[in-house]
Amino acid sequence: MKLKKAMVSVLAMLLVVALLAGCSSSGKGVKIGVLAPLTGEVSVYGTAVEKGVKLAVKEINAAGGVLDQDIVLEILDEKGDIAEASTAYDKLVSAKIVALIGDVTSKPCMAVAEKAAKDNMPMITPTGTSAPITGYGDNVFRTCFTDPFQGKIMATFAADTLKVKTAAVIYNNSDDYSKGLTENFVATAKEKGFEIVAQEAYGADDKDFKTQLTKIQALNPDVLFVPDYYETVALIAAQAREVGFTNTMLGADGWDGVYSALDTSKYGLVDGCYFSSHYAPDDTDPAVVNFLAAFKAEYNEVPNSFAALGYDAAYMMKAAIEKAGSTDKQAIIDALASLEYTGVTGSVTFDENGDPIKPACIIQMKNGEASFHSRVSLD
Repeated sequence: MKLKKAMVSVLAMLLVVALLAGCSSSGKGVKIGVLAPLTGEVSVYGTAVEKGVKLAVKEINAAGGVLDQDIVLEILDEKGDIAEASTAYDKLVSAKIVALIGDVTSKPCMAVAEKAAKDNMPMITPTGTSAPITGYGDNVFRTCFTDPFQGKIMATFAADTLKVKTAAVIYNNSDDYSKGLTENFVATAKEKGFEIVAQEAYGADDKDFKTQLTKIQALNPDVLFVPDYYETVALIAAQAREVGFTNTMLGADGWDGVYSALDTSKYGLVDGCYFSSHYAPDDTDPAVVNFLAAFKAEYNEVPNSFAALGYDAAYMMKAAIEKAGSTDKQAIIDALASLEYTGVTGSVTFDENGDPIKPACIIQMKNGEASFHSRVSLD
């Protein structure tokens, strides 16, 4: 009899523990993974995205969270490395995330997208611009526009606004981002009727570009398109001026942050240059004004486009989970596919590939400031 009572007591205790565990689990929040390069050569992009995501989630949770729960972020540093990104993704899956924000740069992003597609993991990359990324599966979306889009935009801007007759390109032939932009800039130039007088390539580890730039300078093109990331752009800009090239240089969103790679005395190297971006801090749109104020209050700095895209990605994921009414992966994916969202980087709907439909901002560089110039669309 005593044994039976003891067994009943133990079972009762186990039931209570199980019930408490269930309550605890439901109170842990909605777990979203974030992958970004927080250290390494492209950490300026990863840390900006991280700050944008964190700010958005702080605001979301302060306003009641999603599905009556807080969003809990699981953030991992992939160091800008493909293998690290793949391993980090596996860790996030093991941590039971319901959705992923990331990755940040294109090559790690493609490795992660391939895995996420197999897992049917809802995924938004804030800044992975390489065209193939969203082709891995219906579960993959992006906040940013693509490399082909940016290449077309900058060629359209060169033709329609700058009225150029000739252009040259210097690009990284070992990088998908740089090659994708180049291909579409050159193709659109042909459509728009201006001549590409030179296409000069360099390798991933190159630091000396004077041979290529000297050839370009001899042809004196109206503009030089430099589709690479800010650190390399700073080197190319300095060397272009050294060999005597004084005309306008153009770029894409990888230019965002170029002033951080230049000494203040060298800011003039990129005066009068333009690049495509996703938002401009001096835009007077209320969404931008409010974001700028909140970001400055949180971090005491002006956010770049990567921070803005991270911020929007977090709000878009929140909106999709809310629309889905659950954390079921397929329900979130379906909600993302039909989402209509207006945020800091514009009004967004997704096309059949998971790519955003929105215009691009053109940013002009002058006196150490990157300022809003105009918006360009392909409509």
